[in-house]
Amino acid sequence: MRDAASPLAPGPLVRLAQGALAVDLAPMAGGRIAQITFHGEDWLVGYDSRHQAMIAWGSYPMLPWAGRIRHGRFAFGGRRHQLPANLGGHAIHGVAFGLPWHVGQLSAARAELSLRLPQDERWPFGGMARQRIEVGARQLRLSLAVTAGDLPMPATIGWHPWFRKPDRLDFRPSRYYPRDPEGLPTLPLAAPPPGPWDDCFINGQPVLLERGGQSLRLTSDCDHWVVYDETAHATCVEPQSGPPDAFNLDPERCLAPGASLSAWFLLEWLEPDVPGDRR
Repeated sequence: MRDAASPLAPGPLVRLAQGALAVDLAPMAGGRIAQITFHGEDWLVGYDSRHQAMIAWGSYPMLPWAGRIRHGRFAFGGRRHQLPANLGGHAIHGVAFGLPWHVGQLSAARAELSLRLPQDERWPFGGMARQRIEVGARQLRLSLAVTAGDLPMPATIGWHPWFRKPDRLDFRPSRYYPRDPEGLPTLPLAAPPPGPWDDCFINGQPVLLERGGQSLRLTSDCDHWVVYDETAHATCVEPQSGPPDAFNLDPERCLAPGASLSAWFLLEWLEPDVPGDRR
């Protein structure tokens, strides 16, 4: 995988649409969503060949780990492993966002993509990843799964959407992971600090974004959410199955050979007459 600071062109796009909601997929650019448009409003930071890093546009799946692994090092199965560092001396966001995905089933409003994970210095365990993207008239449902191959392996999955800066963010987490001087999460959990954030939180409530007169509600079966809103042009709201550096923070969590880890992420555009509805 190229350095995470290098650009990654989207390649040919696949459009899914229903009603006023359109979703452009970039299978060759890490199986990511290149853009989400609702009633003419673009919700994601798009690709810019002049200065865009491959980790800083669209919305992409993070697997087989999410966020940073400290210096790319972790212990598993009685061995020490070293992943390639691709940002700030750490291994960030897995391998899937920099690899081409295969498009399987495809219809006007649904796509299924798959990726065979490498079994080399980038990721020593192999395995398979699958995602489903389903577009409704007012909602986008994302499903993601990773399956171990012949070897047991650690795994964390999630999504990394780069939302164009919202007019308002309504996010009410219960706890968060304090960051150390390297910017990585630590334990024990603590009360969430005031923003701006670049932190991992425990959250079980819907998240609300408002932009251009539209309200977008985010829900997931993931209880870990990373929020990054320190930039002026974007806010990232990232549901994950575990925290960044999970392989070191929770080394006992793993997948047996053939076992899977799955999650879903739902984006819903609210009717104008129910602004702020958090049901």
